[in-house]
Amino acid sequence: MAGARAGRINESMGRMALMCGGLLFALLGQITMIQAFGTSALNADPRNERTLIDRYSHPRGDILTYDGTPVAVSRPSGAGPYRFRRVYPHGPVYAAVTGHLALRRATGIEQAEDGVLSGADARVKVRSLVRAGEVEGADVRLTISDRAQRAAYEGLRAAGVPGAVVALHPATGAVLALASYPSYDPNAFTTFDRHLLDATGRRLREDPGRPLLNRALNRPYPPGATFKLVTTAAALSSGEYTPSSLLDAPALLSLPGGRQAVRNNPACRDPHPTLIYAFQVSCETAFAGIGLQLGQDLLRDQAEAFGFNAGPLAIPLPATPSSYPMSMDRAQTALAAIGHHDNRATPLMIAMLSAAVANGGVLMRPYLVEEVRLPDGSAINQSAPAPWRVAMPPALAKHLAAMMTTVTRAGGTGTGAAPPGVEVAAKTAEAPPPAPVQDQALVTAFAPADKPEVAVGVVLERPGARAAAVAPIARAVIQAALS
Repeated sequence: MAGARAGRINESMGRMALMCGGLLFALLGQITMIQAFGTSALNADPRNERTLIDRYSHPRGDILTYDGTPVAVSRPSGAGPYRFRRVYPHGPVYAAVTGHLALRRATGIEQAEDGVLSGADARVKVRSLVRAGEVEGADVRLTISDRAQRAAYEGLRAAGVPGAVVALHPATGAVLALASYPSYDPNAFTTFDRHLLDATGRRLREDPGRPLLNRALNRPYPPGATFKLVTTAAALSSGEYTPSSLLDAPALLSLPGGRQAVRNNPACRDPHPTLIYAFQVSCETAFAGIGLQLGQDLLRDQAEAFGFNAGPLAIPLPATPSSYPMSMDRAQTALAAIGHHDNRATPLMIAMLSAAVANGGVLMRPYLVEEVRLPDGSAINQSAPAPWRVAMPPALAKHLAAMMTTVTRAGGTGTGAAPPGVEVAAKTAEAPPPAPVQDQALVTAFAPADKPEVAVGVVLERPGARAAAVAPIARAVIQAALS
């Protein structure tokens, strides 16, 4: 009797042991899965205090301009569990480029190059551990020119209306300036006080000026008359037009369907101008007529050759795609030819229009990072300029460049964009377009016209009486880039 009872107890204990063993193995398996596959997610969780303490336990790499100006550095915090904090010496001037590093997130170059800046990148970590016995961040040197960047930001600030500037080196695609206004001070996000950090983020997100929006890369605008570069390129490549071709430029052009009309620019006084004269003084009805003649497919093909509808582009900051409508009626095609329909272009694209012409029709891929260097001075990543699009043949680009130079000469619409002694090729859009398109003021330009070193795109949002400020901003950036 006792033996039978003992047997039943032993049997129960055996089942319990098997169950406990199974639970133990399940627990060990779960721990293994977390350690093997869940580490990245746990480290990325902003609630993980150990990760935050580790992030701020050593100096992060510096972000520098091309000429060596520090625009983001690490400094001892002085107290608390976080030993170092991020400092942005120039405040809002470089915010559109550097972004900011906060406790919970990073933006701009701080985010795009986080691996090398923090030292988490395997190439940086291994070499810093071997050299110094501890993790060190690598420095990121940008393509930005400090002079050009300051000229861009100060020009926007002086204009006092929202806008953006992008400057490129046409032959390489290097970004020389990238400014957005209104801006913000990235230092406001480097506090370790979570309540203050939340309040700062909320205040800036609710600001009607939208200072956190990178207008240079992520705000597409109606391109207005700057799109006539695309229309002119399409016209010349079609074989139906030459720079001396005569066009019809009536004071008022009724569009197919009878519900819309295009009114000519008052500066266009010749009802039958040549193409080069129509380009110089921006004859609206002449270019709307070209759109009707060419049709939407040829215009779209040319727009896409410049990079419209190309999808996302990372420089490495993500740039919103510029767009050209996929389907239009004839009236809409005429409006699109003068940049007044649903065409949309970022300031980056506005600069790229001129950069393609300046570089003989080849549009280089824009890039913002020149090189990454370890604390010992050795480079682990260097830029390699690469073509992105062939916008037009070299001969066509030469014709278009010559036409653009007339815009900044006496009688042209862009004389204010040329610094003294420098010949500038440009296309401007300062006059308010017809409703419902908002009245943006834009300039796309490159200089020197005979040997281009800089291409610029400038946009001012709804500037009203300050629209004329757009050309002097372009002039100041060109002058700074060439000095």
